[in-house]
Amino acid sequence: MKYEAIVVGGGVAGLTAACYLGRAGKRTLLLEQADHLGGLVVSFERDGYVFDGGIRAFENSGIVKPMLRQLGISVDFVRSPVSIGIGSDFIFLKDEASIQDYEALLVKHFPREEADIRAIIGEVRKVMGYMDVLYGIDNPLFLDSLTDTNYIFKTLLPWLMKYRKNVKKAMALKAPINDYLARFTKNRALIDIISQHFFRETPAFFALSYFSLYLDYNYPMGGTGSLIHALEAYARAHSVDIRTKSPVVAFDPDRRTVQTAAGKTIEYHELVWTADMNAMYRSVAPGRSTPRIEKRLHELEGKIGGDSVFTVYLETDVPPAVFARACGAHSFYTPVAAGLGNITADRIDPNVKDPSGLPVGLADYFANTTYEISIPCLRDPSLAPSGKTGLIVSALMDYRLVARIRDDGQYEAFKKRAEEWIVGTLSKAAFPMLRGHVDGKFSSTPLTIERDVKSYQGAITGWAFTNDPIPAEHGFSSILKTIDTAIPHVWQAGQWTFAPAGLPISALTGKLAADAVIRRTKKTAR
Repeated sequence: MKYEAIVVGGGVAGLTAACYLGRAGKRTLLLEQADHLGGLVVSFERDGYVFDGGIRAFENSGIVKPMLRQLGISVDFVRSPVSIGIGSDFIFLKDEASIQDYEALLVKHFPREEADIRAIIGEVRKVMGYMDVLYGIDNPLFLDSLTDTNYIFKTLLPWLMKYRKNVKKAMALKAPINDYLARFTKNRALIDIISQHFFRETPAFFALSYFSLYLDYNYPMGGTGSLIHALEAYARAHSVDIRTKSPVVAFDPDRRTVQTAAGKTIEYHELVWTADMNAMYRSVAPGRSTPRIEKRLHELEGKIGGDSVFTVYLETDVPPAVFARACGAHSFYTPVAAGLGNITADRIDPNVKDPSGLPVGLADYFANTTYEISIPCLRDPSLAPSGKTGLIVSALMDYRLVARIRDDGQYEAFKKRAEEWIVGTLSKAAFPMLRGHVDGKFSSTPLTIERDVKSYQGAITGWAFTNDPIPAEHGFSSILKTIDTAIPHVWQAGQWTFAPAGLPISALTGKLAADAVIRRTKKTAR
């Protein structure tokens, strides 16, 4: 049987593409290498607790809810309010006016830099204004038709004019966030406290925009994996053939066939690749490469994957109400105001070891870094045993450092020590309730993500901003090009085709790829 479309990868991008292809009546096959769908959007149960294995919550961005509405998929969401903490102080972001509370929090810890902070908050407000425009309406891609002239002339066209103007302003703020903040303050610790929330060398616009995105965070009841279950059910109901544990090991762009690890050869008309971009170009069958493909492979050589994380999952006998008062359901927390300085994970020398055999500097890193803390049962009480609380605590972590620790035979020791360091750091700071009340803990590393999701270097989103150039289309104005590849009849979508690329962009590019396939197959039908 020849499929009109084969989708490789069952994350959000792949499932979105499959849903729209099934909706259009296209014979579609989705192949996923893992034993489950979702990629970095997954929930799992352990000891009666439900944890999220990847993304902790996601912003709508004028994309996710319109997509679900267009498909007729029902997912129950609750708002996922965010708090920001330094030391023992927390502020809760309730609306745009909460930025004043953030300003006061920074001034409390850096009183001598009050004027600098005021200037920085002014920049945040400016970017928040851009975001109000960029995500000011539901993305028109998720409208079935544009026949409502009142909508076109009173909503869409005015928005498009503002969009173009504000995109241009936003793209002017391309400087890495640390460099950009240095224009307003010379206090390194203050710069660290603000920038530690973000990936290395995140462009200033993207970093500062997060204060708007935090207000747009949503959480699906049942855990983030509920979104995946809903998309999967829709795809299957529309006759999409979904096969897990079916990694693609090669494809022949001339014969338009894919070969699975099980030795099956399957024909396609169009191929949508939503897995790792490196793997796509490496999977071209021997003898089928072209100069364009070889050029692309050369461009990918030596590139660095986006940031990854170390995550510890905590099972505690502490009642949820205690954490609700302390930090809320979703927090970005820095234990001390000193900042990381030069002890970022990517600068730790793996050759200089402490008496236990682990690199010197790791303990200091975990004592000073910023953590993302997510508590699922504070959004949905059914996600933990009664009277108990599960926490997900993450910190940015360098893949290459952890890979070297593994090669030195210290991987399991590193995980155990890192878990202890994190619990110890939190217990000494704003979370003394953890002391003696952690019933169980386990962790994942960048290597875990690489193994389970097959993302390059365990990256959780896109390519690293440290790459020059980033080997993918990565600007707002060029997003329509993100689905193009150097291979005929092959389209790409997902986290590897736009930077930054969170869940909404994965869905958006999945829809774009599906639309391209639908257009191509319509032409063939004629």
